[in-house]
Order: sequence, then structure tokens, then C-alpha cells
Amino acid sequence: MDSVRTFFHDWRLVLLIIHVGVTAAMIVVILLQRSEGGGLGMGGGAGFMSSRGTANLLTRTTAILAGLFFLTSMGLAWIAGADRKPTSILGTAPATQSQPAGGAAPIAPPTSGGLLDSLKKVDEQQGQPAPSGPQAPRSQ
Repeated sequence: MDSVRTFFHDWRLVLLIIHVGVTAAMIVVILLQRSEGGGLGMGGGAGFMSSRGTANLLTRTTAILAGLFFLTSMGLAWIAGADRKPTSILGTAPATQSQPAGGAAPIAPPTSGGLLDSLKKVDEQQGQPAPSGPQAPRSQ
């Protein structure tokens, strides 16, 4: 098992270095592209390639780097999840909740009716009469 863990650890490091390199290259290539406002596009009139040729090269390079970025991201996600053990929430016991300080009785699930009926029953159990309708706030 240790050899498998070492294998994944080595590949994770190599893939992470490639991922960071692809990310840096993609940032540079995107910033070199000429935008409508000029941006950081260094393309002047004179150069070894025409303006159209530079745009095509940078567009293709961006697409290739974006594909590599996607693949390295997926690879890193796969390697990160490779040594996890699957868990199920169905077999676990629910977390216990502490009782409120007032010593209120726990609310039983409603057998008939809805949420309002069950709240009315809880109020009756605590000795408070259930309000007949909406109440306006009272000033003291």
C-alpha cells in the first residue's frame, strides 16, 4: 500500500508542477493578445509575423493551454480522490442535540395534520393557550 501511496504522491507533485506552468503560460498568452482597447498586446506594425498571423497563433496557443489546464485539473482531482474511502450517510447515527435549558418537552413528529397542528399541541402541552389568530404587539 505504501508503494501505491508513493506513486500517487510522486505523480501528484509532477502534475502540480505541470499545472502551475500551464497556468502561468496561459496568463502570459492571454495578456499578450490584442484586445479592443490595446491591452498589453505588443503587436506593432513591424515584426516577423503579420497581425492576423499573431492573432491566430495566440488563439491556438490559448486553446491548447486551456485544454491542458482542464486535463491537469481533472488529473489532480482524480489523484486527490483516489485514496479516499467511500462513506455513506445512511448507516451513521444522527448527531445528538442537547436539550434546551428550559426543560421543554421534545416535539414529537406529527401523526396527523401539519406543522402548525404539531406546534399548537406543543403549546398546549406547555400550558400556554394557543392564539386564536394573528395578534398585534402590546405595549406595556
